[in-house]
Amino acid sequence: MTKYLISFDDGAMDAIPQEDFAAVGAAAHAVTAEAKAAGVWVFGGGLERQQATVVGTDGTVTPGPFPETKAVVGGFCVVDVATRDEALEWAARTAAACRCAQEVREIMDDAES
Repeated sequence: MTKYLISFDDGAMDAIPQEDFAAVGAAAHAVTAEAKAAGVWVFGGGLERQQATVVGTDGTVTPGPFPETKAVVGGFCVVDVATRDEALEWAARTAAACRCAQEVREIMDDAES
C-alpha cells in the first residue's frame, strides 16, 4: 500500500456561498466516513487560514507563510491505497464533496518513519 496526500489550496472554496457550507461539510464528512469504512483513511482536516508559523533551520521563529508564497494548503487528507488510480478515485470523491479541485501527491516511502 502507498500513502497519498490529497489537498486543495486555501481559497479554493471561497466561491461557495455561505449558505452551502453546511451541505459541503456534510458531503466531506460522508467521504471521510466512506474512506474510514474502506480502511484507506490515515488522517486529514482543514487548516486555519494563513495561521502558519515558520521555524528555520537555526530555530528562528517567524510568522508565515511568506508573502511571496503562491499557494497555501487549505485542507488535506492522507489515504493509504494500493494504486495511484485508487488515490485519484478518492480525490475525485473529495473534489465533488468539497466543490473544488484536489491535488494528489505520492508520499515517499521511508522505512524509518
